[in-house]
Amino acid sequence: MSAFHEVLFPLKLAFGASGGPERRTEIVTLGSGREERNTPWAHARRRYDVGGAISALDELHELIAFFEARRGRLHGFRFRDFADCRSGLPSAAPGALDQPIGTGNGVQTAFQLIKTYGEGAEAYARPIRKPVEDSVLIAVNGAALSESAFAVNYATGMVTLLAAPVSGQAVTAGFAFDTPVRFDSDRLEASLDAFGAGRLIQIQLIELVL
Repeated sequence: MSAFHEVLFPLKLAFGASGGPERRTEIVTLGSGREERNTPWAHARRRYDVGGAISALDELHELIAFFEARRGRLHGFRFRDFADCRSGLPSAAPGALDQPIGTGNGVQTAFQLIKTYGEGAEAYARPIRKPVEDSVLIAVNGAALSESAFAVNYATGMVTLLAAPVSGQAVTAGFAFDTPVRFDSDRLEASLDAFGAGRLIQIQLIELVL
């Protein structure tokens, strides 16, 4: 049975990865030449290729061990996308005011971590399911909360406040996060270029929708 393993893909093997978000758009061209465009996906799915990060046999051995422990495509795991792994800019430390995650109503105490891309009506809100442990900061009405004032489920990205924010108060958050992924193939194919060095042709990871 498939499961999600709360383990992180080796960081040194993630540095050389390529990839990013993928959308699915269905396009119908009408007789007039105009197009109708629609999407069945509410959220993007990210794809990564980590084959280019492998340059030594020891790294290849580490990847094979990780692949075998996940049973190929069977089990998911965490992946650190260094281009998009923080609530703000990749070069900035997370701050408690980075991302709006809800508005108080005097009753609600649980809020899902969210990262918003863009502004206004066209903005896209991405649920963050895999925050990095001990990285989450929370503020209510602009005032940062102490760590004892909230709890974080690091497997789901749900934040629970001890006290419900007053109606109309903004709840914001800062955090680092990982992307939940799995291997996109049940096969690893390696090319040994020379003694002491190895190269993987292609190793694809695909984001999981949780």
